[in-house]
Amino acid sequence: MGCFGCTSDSSIKKAKRDNKNNKNRNHCRGHDQTQNVKESLEGSPREGLKKDTKDAHQSACVEELDSSKRPPGDGETNKLKLRAFRFSELVTATENFKLDKFLGEGGFGKVFKGFLADTGQVVAVKQLDQNGCQGVREFIVEVVTLGMADHPNLVKLIGYCTEGTQRVLVYEFMPLGSLEDHLHGPLSNRKQLNWNTRMKIAAGAARGLEYLHDKMKPPVIYRDLKCSNILLGEGYHPKLSDFGLAKVFPSGDKTHVSTRVMGTYGYCAPDYAMTGQLTFKSDIYSFGVVLLEIITGRKAIDKTRSPSEEYLVAWARPLFKDRKKFYQMADPALEGQYPVRGLYQALAIAAMCVQEQPNMRPLIADIVIALNYLASQTYDPNIHPVQSSRKSSHSP
Repeated sequence: MGCFGCTSDSSIKKAKRDNKNNKNRNHCRGHDQTQNVKESLEGSPREGLKKDTKDAHQSACVEELDSSKRPPGDGETNKLKLRAFRFSELVTATENFKLDKFLGEGGFGKVFKGFLADTGQVVAVKQLDQNGCQGVREFIVEVVTLGMADHPNLVKLIGYCTEGTQRVLVYEFMPLGSLEDHLHGPLSNRKQLNWNTRMKIAAGAARGLEYLHDKMKPPVIYRDLKCSNILLGEGYHPKLSDFGLAKVFPSGDKTHVSTRVMGTYGYCAPDYAMTGQLTFKSDIYSFGVVLLEIITGRKAIDKTRSPSEEYLVAWARPLFKDRKKFYQMADPALEGQYPVRGLYQALAIAAMCVQEQPNMRPLIADIVIALNYLASQTYDPNIHPVQSSRKSSHSP
């Protein structure tokens, strides 16, 4: 990265000095796990599964879900504290999946806004599309992963329904939608995100990823980090969502998970795409793409741009090498209202995350330290000068 390395190293070192209480964690911790949880998170669907065994396979998956309610570890502490809903309850909650309750649609299926009368809670109800690209195993992984997780930057799963052929997930409702909506949605529907809010979202998303990598037992590789999977609550509090593609990290001295290449084009690490070897550093690359989107306001892939600007990382890499061009990477929607030093430091973090060589990418713990520091440096456009192209082209 040429001159860029100095900027990135100093940014994280300074952040570390301001966060003395942070403790680095070891990724390769081995943890015992029962076979059912391991198969849910780590295993791939059995090869050679015939169409006429589909129903039997789905029934086995549901039984696996029921038997996975007590993962190993701290007994009651790790118990999946999820509510098993009757389908009729969810029909009532969504007014029979009424059209005006529709929130969106993804690979899993359609999502509706609902209201649980017995608890007074507003929820998001996600119903599996039986003809969709995600299936019962992804449903199981989602339930097991979020059922075991407990972190303020992971979306809370309230419960599920496995009645008959129905596969439904019930989450806490995130009123501000996804980060993608705010960065790339229709101009008429989005509220402009200022610099402080962007750094707050980036730091929160990093903390959620740190929890999966360093604190989950067993640790989990997310594998599908992207702007549409970062949901926003009140005050733009970010939470990671959609864990159907998550993979448990192998115990012992193993360094990667060999698996089919899954994820979203544009966010997928090149080393994972080429070899199928999934590591924690695969998630770091995806996070770097998301951070670039937050800084630049550009999409990971934008077919409407010229070929040289179509792929965000490819467009950014030449600019990383010249500080005088850093201002060109700031989202024009910010209208110059950002700290120059903060922009440089945020770009430094993003540049390290999207390194082609996975061993050159930083650990998530270091990213959290750096972004927590940036998020704590409040920028006030009424006090600090608004940056013009000419001003921003000089080093601070």
